[in-house]
Amino acid sequence: MIRCHLARIMGEHKMKISDVVRETGLSRNTLTLMYKETAQKIDINALDKLCQLFECEPCQLLEYVNDNSVKH
Repeated sequence: MIRCHLARIMGEHKMKISDVVRETGLSRNTLTLMYKETAQKIDINALDKLCQLFECEPCQLLEYVNDNSVKH
């Protein structure tokens, strides 16, 4: 599973979703889905804008977590 750390990073920067919308131009819906970790897909442009805003690498926003509870 892919985890999104947007909520944590926003908290560290003391930013609200409205602040990130204003700074990046991304839609509130896109950011809310990422914030709540319910996004099914993430646009590369959105990831780029968030990395620019928070001066971070994509791996700091997104993390792969091996979910052993899923059986194939």
